[in-house]
Amino acid sequence: MADKEVLLTPEGLQKLEDELEHLKSVKRREVAERIKLAISYGDISENSEYEDAKNEQAFIEGRIMTLEKMLRNARIIQEDDVQTDSVSIGSTVLLRDLEFNEDVEYTIVGSAEADPASNKISNESPVGRALLGQSVGSTVDVAVPAGSLQFQILNIKR
Repeated sequence: MADKEVLLTPEGLQKLEDELEHLKSVKRREVAERIKLAISYGDISENSEYEDAKNEQAFIEGRIMTLEKMLRNARIIQEDDVQTDSVSIGSTVLLRDLEFNEDVEYTIVGSAEADPASNKISNESPVGRALLGQSVGSTVDVAVPAGSLQFQILNIKR
């Protein structure tokens, strides 16, 4: 089975590369030092510092493998690839919530970059999926667990 393509903006790519570099160059070394220190305490069979450090080491190595796989399967969405006539990955979309008559702006990104607190939503999320391919002036119904949301697209930009 082929690995899933990971869609990233240049900013998202840089963020993942920085995290990978930090894990490899800083965190690995820190955990190795913690393990070395814990071993120096003697019997490791009942050494909680050793167990904790080994667990952290396993987590870091797992995260490194995940990041490397994501970067191998990355497809970078360049700003020039983003259209302004319809919503696509990389688009920043100004929406009006028709129920509350409030405006909200979302940037559509790949799932690896999604950060709802920063208004970056995944193309795989219910709202992101509903917006893809829509144009300015369209009204979009989004099925969510609590019912349905309705948005009108006011603007699309890069």
